[in-house]
Amino acid sequence: MGEVTEIIEADGGERSKVESWRLHVLMEAGYPLSLAEKLAGSEADLHRAVELLGQGCTPETAVEILL
Repeated sequence: MGEVTEIIEADGGERSKVESWRLHVLMEAGYPLSLAEKLAGSEADLHRAVELLGQGCTPETAVEILL
């Protein structure tokens, strides 16, 4: 049973790292923290999220499209 716990924790650690990286990328692209957090924790396409801002979408509109 200890092995199962370790696997879950390892997976959670990786998920946390990915979410943190996504948050960084989204904020660098121009999303405010609150919207970047919503997107980072979602299944939204990161590349599309950045692309939408590059095409002139406001962060709010981009989030509505992506979520």
